[in-house]
Amino acid sequence: MRAILTAMLLLITVIVIYGSVAEGEDGMKRQINGAGGSVSTHIRGMSP
Repeated sequence: MRAILTAMLLLITVIVIYGSVAEGEDGMKRQINGAGGSVSTHIRGMSP
């Protein structure tokens, strides 16, 4: 029973940390989308 409780608490902790790091207001997902947009704009601005 104690092992199950410990595993559940660890799982909840990992989910909360992932949510705050990856999906948060300044999360990685938002930064990657912003960086991709600026790279795309730079590539479109290059002359052939």
